[in-house]
This record gives sequence, C-alpha cells and structure tokens, in this order.
Amino acid sequence: MQTSSDRHEYPAHWEADVVLRDGGTARIRPITADDAERLVSFYEQVSDESKYYRFFAPYPRLSAKDVHRFTHHDFVDRVGLAATVGDEFIGTVRYDRIGAGGRPATGAEADEAEVAFLVQDAHQGRGVASALLEHIAAVARERGIRRFAAEVLPANTKMIKVFTDAGYTQKRSFEDGVVRLEFGLEPTDRSLAVQYAREQRAEARSVQRLLAPGAVAVIGTGRAPGGVGRSILGNIRDGGFTGRLYAVNGALPQGQKELDGVPAFRSVRDIDGPVDVAVVAVPAERVPEVVAECGEHDVQGLVVVSAGYAESGPDGRERQRALVRQARSYGMRIIGPSSFGVINTSPEVRLNASLAPDMPRAGRIGLFAQSGAIGVALLSRLHRRGGGVTGVTGLSTFVSSGNRADVSGNDVLQYWYEDADTDVALMYLESIGNPRKFTRLARRTAAAKPLVVVQGARHGAGPRGHAVRATQLPHATVSALLRQAGVIRVDTITDLVDAGLLLARQPLPAGPRVAILGNSESLGLLTYDACLAEGLRPHPPQDLTTAASAADFHAALSHALADDSSDAVVVTAIPSVGEGSVGDTALAEALRSAAAEQPTKPVLVVHVELGGLAEALSAATSTAPQPGAASGPDPTPRTGERVKPRAAADAGAPADGKGAPAPAPPPEGTHPIPAYPAAERAVRALAQAVAYGQWRRDAADPGRVPEYEDIDERGAAALIEGMLARGQGLTLTTEATCELLAAYGVHVHRALPAPTPDAAAEAARTLGHPVALKATAPHLRHRADLGGVRLDLADEEQLRRAYAELTELFGSPEELRPVVQRMAPRGVDTVVRAVIDPAAGAVLSFGLAGAASQLLGDMAHRLIPVTDRDATSLVRSIRTAPLLFGWRGSAPVDTPALEELMLRVSRLVHDHPEVVAVTLEPVVVAPHGISVLGASVRLAPPPARDDHGPRTLPAY
Repeated sequence: MQTSSDRHEYPAHWEADVVLRDGGTARIRPITADDAERLVSFYEQVSDESKYYRFFAPYPRLSAKDVHRFTHHDFVDRVGLAATVGDEFIGTVRYDRIGAGGRPATGAEADEAEVAFLVQDAHQGRGVASALLEHIAAVARERGIRRFAAEVLPANTKMIKVFTDAGYTQKRSFEDGVVRLEFGLEPTDRSLAVQYAREQRAEARSVQRLLAPGAVAVIGTGRAPGGVGRSILGNIRDGGFTGRLYAVNGALPQGQKELDGVPAFRSVRDIDGPVDVAVVAVPAERVPEVVAECGEHDVQGLVVVSAGYAESGPDGRERQRALVRQARSYGMRIIGPSSFGVINTSPEVRLNASLAPDMPRAGRIGLFAQSGAIGVALLSRLHRRGGGVTGVTGLSTFVSSGNRADVSGNDVLQYWYEDADTDVALMYLESIGNPRKFTRLARRTAAAKPLVVVQGARHGAGPRGHAVRATQLPHATVSALLRQAGVIRVDTITDLVDAGLLLARQPLPAGPRVAILGNSESLGLLTYDACLAEGLRPHPPQDLTTAASAADFHAALSHALADDSSDAVVVTAIPSVGEGSVGDTALAEALRSAAAEQPTKPVLVVHVELGGLAEALSAATSTAPQPGAASGPDPTPRTGERVKPRAAADAGAPADGKGAPAPAPPPEGTHPIPAYPAAERAVRALAQAVAYGQWRRDAADPGRVPEYEDIDERGAAALIEGMLARGQGLTLTTEATCELLAAYGVHVHRALPAPTPDAAAEAARTLGHPVALKATAPHLRHRADLGGVRLDLADEEQLRRAYAELTELFGSPEELRPVVQRMAPRGVDTVVRAVIDPAAGAVLSFGLAGAASQLLGDMAHRLIPVTDRDATSLVRSIRTAPLLFGWRGSAPVDTPALEELMLRVSRLVHDHPEVVAVTLEPVVVAPHGISVLGASVRLAPPPARDDHGPRTLPAY
C-alpha cells in the first residue's frame, strides 16, 4: 500500500492502532509520498487559529513545495506520522534532525530533532497529540535521537500542556516571543506513569462505551421468533434497558415499523439518531456490510455474536483479521466475534445484551469469560440459590469476549480498576494475549480489589480463535508469576465462584489462624485437616454437640470472633432432629447477629444437606454495599487491619430479572455469610483469601531495586553492541560471558581448559591447589552424579590419576572437554537463571542445583526487575529452602550474598534487553560468600517495541 521514500524502506512496524482518550480508536502510521491529497484535505479542515499556532503566521494553504516536504521522508533524519480514522488524517507530527545551531543535520552524531504537531480542530481534546508524541518519540529513539526541541507560541497552551504533561525531563526557555521546550526521550518513571495512566483511562473509557450505551441496535433480528438476534433483542427489552433500543433487519417488509414492540429498521443508517453500540447477529459473510453501515453512522462499538471466524480455520482467521481492521478504520472497538454478549446490571443502564434469558441480580462482582459455555455456567451458578455454592450473589458487569479479537481481559481490567460498582473481579481465561501487560494491570488492580482467575487450556494449545504468542515457560511458572502480581489463581470454575463469594461478602483475614466450631465433631475434624493441608493454622475444633441451640452457636461464634488468637472462623453445621432442634432460620439469624457484633473477621459456614440454612444465611442479599459503606476494600490494609465489611442490601432488585420482588433484607450492619457444601471448598477459599490478604500487606511496601556503584552499565552496553555486530543471536564464549557479567559485579571462577594431562597440571599450578577437574561435554555438564567431576585434588599426582580415570570411563579428552577450576568453599549448590520469554517477559528463577530443580521442578520465579523484597522471598519460596538455613544442624549459608547476586543479574537483564538468557550454575553458597562456578549468556537483538513503548492495540 505504502511506498518507500528517499533512503529507507517503509517502516511497517511503526504502524499501530491506538485507543484515544474518549475510547475511540485511531491508526498511527508513517506519512509517505502517496499521502499528498490526504494531507491537503486535512489541512483544509484545520482552523486558521490552529494553522497560525503551527506556522507562527497566517498560512491559509500549503504550497506544492510544502506538500512535497511534508510527505517525502527518509524515515531516519526526517520522519512524519499521521493519526488516521478511516482514510482521513486527523492529526500529524514530524521531526527533523538538527545539529549545532538548530540547522538540519544527518547521521548519528546529531542526536537532537525538532518536533511539531497539527491536530484537526474537531479531534482536539481526544488525546491525539499525546498518542502521536509517544509514537514519534519511540521512532526517534530507534533512529538514535535522544532529545526533542519544540518551539511553541505562548498562547498555544494546549500544545505546551501536551509536552509538559508527557513526563520527560524538560528545559524551558523564552526568547523572541516563543517558548522553546527541550526534553530527553529516555523513558522516566514519571513518563511511564503518565503513559500508563493515559492508557488506563482510554481503554477503560472504550469498554465503558460498550457497557453503558445510550442507544443499542440489534442487527440481525429475524422476522420469525427465535434465533440469536431476536433472542438478544428480547433479553435487552425484558431486562429493562434504560436507553433507546432498535431492531435492524434488512429483510423487513416495507412499512413495518416495529418488531416485538421495538422500533424496527431495514438498516442502521435509517435510524434517526445516534447509535452507541450495535449487536451484530448476522451470518459472517454479511458482517463486513454491517460494519461499514455502522461506521458510516458513527456507531461507537460492536458486540459481534456471529460465528464463523478464527475458530473455524484459516479462512475464518483471515475473515477475523479483516473484521478488526475494518472496525478500527472507523474508530470502533469490537467484543467478539463468537461472543455470548455483555451485561450491565447498573440501575442507570440495565443492559442484558446477551443470550442469558434472565438479567442477573445487581451486585458487586465483575465477571469476564472468554468461553461462552463457561460464561453460561458461571452466570447460572452465581444466579441460582441452590447447587454449588448456594446463596444469592449479584453481578456488576459481565463480558464474554468470544475470540477476543479486539477487546480483551486487559481492557476489562482497565475498566474494573476504576469502576465503583465492582469490588471483586472474576475471570475465566483460555489465553492471555499480552501477559506482560496483564501482569502489570493485574498487580495494580489487585492492590485495590481482589482478582480471581481460572485458566483453561493450561496443558495444551489455546482455542483456535485466539491469536496469542507462544510462551516457553511451563504453566506452573506462569501461575507463580501471576500470584506474584496478586492474582488469586484457582484451578476450576467451582473454586473461582467459591473464592469470589467469600471475597465479595467478607472482610479479608489478617492472618492464617482459624477457629473452628460446630455441632459435628467429625465435620470439625475434616475442616481442621483441610486447614492444615492448605497451610493454615487451625485451632482445635470446638464441638458444640448435636444438641446445640441457636443461642449456643451465637455464643460460641461471638467468643471466637472476639478472641485475638483467631483471624477467621469456620462454622460447621449438620442437621439435627428431635424436640428442640435448631431450625435453619434461627441458626442463620444467630450466626448473622454474632458476626455483626464483630464485623472485622471473615465467617464461613460448612453445611451438610442444609439447603434451608444456605438460603437463610444469604436470603435477599447481594454484594451491594449499604449506604455509607465503602465501595471497595481498602487498597492497602496494614497488618492487623481488615477491609471494611460490605453489607448487602439491594432489597428491591428482582430475584429473577423479571420483576419478582426480592425478600426482605437482613438487618442493617450485617453481611451475608457464604455457605459451602464441603469443608475442603470452604477452607480452600479461605486459604486463597489469607494469601491475598498477605500479598496486599506486602504490596504496600514492594521494596526497591538497589543501585550498585560498581555496575558499569555503559561498558556492558558497548560489549553487547560489539558482540551482536558479529551475528543476530549468539551464545557468548566463556571469556565474553565472564567479561559481561563482571561489568555487573558478578565474578565467575576461572576454568582453564585441560586438553591433556600436562595442560591440566599446568592449569592447576596457575590456579593453585586444591582444584576440581570437570568434564564440560553437554551430556556430563553439571552431572556430578555420573562421575564427571573430581573434587578436592590436593596435588598433581591426584589430578593426573583423576584425569586418567575420567578418560578411561567416558572417552577421549576431545569428547569430555575437561577443565580445571580452583576449589570453592563448601556450601549449597544452587542455580540462578534469567530468561526473556516472548510472552511473559523477563523472568528470574532460582532453585537448588541438581535433582531438586531438574527432577522435582522445585524452582521459584519472579518478574524482572526484582526488588530487594522479591529477592528475599525468592530464596525462601522453594520447598528445599530449609537446606539454606541450617537444616538438621548444618551451618546456615550466606543468603544475603545470594540475594545480591540475583539482584545484579536482574539489573543486567533489565538494563539490556539484548541479554535474553543468563544461567549461573552451580552457584555455591557457603557460610560466608558465594562462588559462581559456571555461567552462560545468550544475546539477541532487542524487540522493536516492548511494554515500555508507546501505547498500541494488538496488531491485526
């Protein structure tokens, strides 16, 4: 489509779709010679004032020379980018490399450029200039430019604000009536914070436009009852949608004005008035025509329930790509295709644009599902009182992403983060398109509200409809990284609902101490065992006997909640028979009233065949807070504190979405107690809440990334640049590895080659006895168990004897590749690895060397950059950690030195994305100090863009 200009090929990787401040989309791409007519048309639509601000003088039209200059670039020293919607420019930015005195310059020695913007007046205020600045800055950095300079008239306050708000380090001056701004282009903490905040607001707004529309058109409503489109139309109507609703069917007879009581039209273009969201339920081959009609009518977003896309094979995948490209060309976002629909229970919206026949009860849980079938199951389980975890729990919003071609879980997280109506987020994921971004967003969201995730397709390929980058990390590693980000990882949708109900209904526990009480000794013991299995610290169960009355339960629960030695209480209850047996309603009221007296600790009930008790415990309640209650958990609970309990009222919400009144609410100040049909499920949910509460307390002080004065970052960069100049990707030689690691204060013990016995003896004399003789052939490396290592060779005689033994057992020196190394102090052998995974990003891993890590997989993982707190927890996270801390009378080893080593490796990989893999094995941790005995490093060219680059939507 585009042609190259002057010196360089057209840089297609600079093309990107972005979400603007108002939630619409635009495409940013390089300007080429083909854009002359577009540029002229764009300039004609710009006001005289904006032209004056751009050129500092009246400039009514562009000359032919201007057009040539602004459309012919070499993509190195002169670059122009345009933001487009459809085929039209809505904004432009360009830079010109300058040298001393501000004159045009070429070559890498000139690292400054002058930058200028122009945005069409109708699109000002949408964040177009801010997005263009992010992208032109990334382009400039790629081309070796380190600073931008801009001259702006003082009256052009909007453009000055674009520069000053960007977060870069700036210098401002005023001369000859012009404000001159100069700023470096290296990302700073502030510039990244600004970028992420803008990204959050824009993506949240784009989802909000889809979930809270003022007008909805359902396209594909069949004339006969039934069918997907007709069903969704009825669900929106019956759910009480507060906006305007339209039915669209191109086959409607002329003159038909209504369908099921809803205004009907043959095309969305015939609707007199704006349409915010279109639900598309036509066959896949007709969707492009519908998208075009929606784009021409300025529809803001699409929910595509039509099937026949990537899930159907290669042709469908190409059809899906075309759908996304077409929708984005009109500035629209898409949920789907193959979506089950969306739901928003807010009283101001009441939108059920889904295939779910009933509107769920309004509440505080947000639900996201990539699978329509799983979405149905989750909606059903949360909606009904019986089965699974019983009791009524309400939703704030529901999104079924289907093939996740555009709007993804990341976008919905951005929305939930600032949504005051959502306290708990539940997600069923079958793939994660951008794990780096998901982890970043999850960490921020989890600091404010619980995020519970179950991941399907864990042990195989994801759904065919999902285009994702493959990860090289095992599922256990990905799960560990998600937990590090505060995600509550569960294995089943049952666990998802169990944990979600507890977190929505109860305060966070302050610790792992659990009181157990109830009228069944056996059920209490089962609960006790389950607590131990989940790593909790249960007190011995208190048996109230089967004769316990409601008053006995009330007294016991009140006492347990008042006891400072417990952080949570599990109540077990079985049916009782006979005269004076406690009834379900009386027992529920006793437990609720006791919990209301001490509302700072969570209470759970394990019941056996007591459906009436489960209903009574949560009757007529949702997770909506009462007036005056906090809308969400305290984002940073401190040790000893709990989040404020949320009382559930919402007495007027229909129970079935069809107007049936709900029962009366419980007394003010109480909150529903979740009931579970099995001790294991209740305790598993409680253990998840305990771990999450601890993460929240730890997240309040995440630690810091230490600075080390002896790190030579520039020297390492020069070494890497020189090494990469020899090849696209390479594993460094031993000498190069040692040199690069030494620049970051990581010193590897010398290992001298020993191709002959005499060479081995000479190496030992150089290093000094005692020495070790090691075979470094791939099949023997790090395999002391196979006999390929001889240690503590005190003299030359022992060394020659060991050399002879090795060659006799394993083959010639050419096969063994033996080396001699000076003996290190005795200690615990460990392994430290860092790898840049194409999907998950940079990961640091640690474990004990040998069978513990290789056979048992006992490794711990953290995302890079690692803080000092991360390093401390990393050492203690493996199951074999006691071996480092004096297990069975052995001497504790120098874990602070080990932690410092990991922090230095983390810094190396974080500072230099070209370092894609580092392995230190073994690292011998002695009582005093560490010894790195083996190391390898792999380099590769860095990615053109990463998560620190400008905002972009996934490419299609």
